[in-house]
Amino acid sequence: MEVIDTGAPLSVPVGGATLGRIFNVLGEPVDNLGPVDTRTTSPIHRSAPAFIQLDTKLSIFETGIKVVDLLAPYRRGGKIGLFGGAGVGKTVLIMELINNIAKAHGDVSVFGISNK
Repeated sequence: MEVIDTGAPLSVPVGGATLGRIFNVLGEPVDNLGPVDTRTTSPIHRSAPAFIQLDTKLSIFETGIKVVDLLAPYRRGGKIGLFGGAGVGKTVLIMELINNIAKAHGDVSVFGISNK
């Protein structure tokens, strides 16, 4: 593949047509469902939205894990971090979250796992 400097940041397709699809780093679909009909793209690196654009409504995301929902509830649409030593169950908790979200809510979930 030839490398071409476009002078623009790396951008990917966005919008309703991209929901449920799988893309590579170049924004090309790799799920064998055909091309994505979208003309709207967004750079992968951009500034955070302005404070006035943020949603002020607070709603709790029900994980289906009683101890999490009671002691440390997660905000819907927010980010969370799980920190702990080896063997305390971080991966098991994430797997339960993925399972519960997929079965009960059908929402879109993005999970990233790192060692450092």
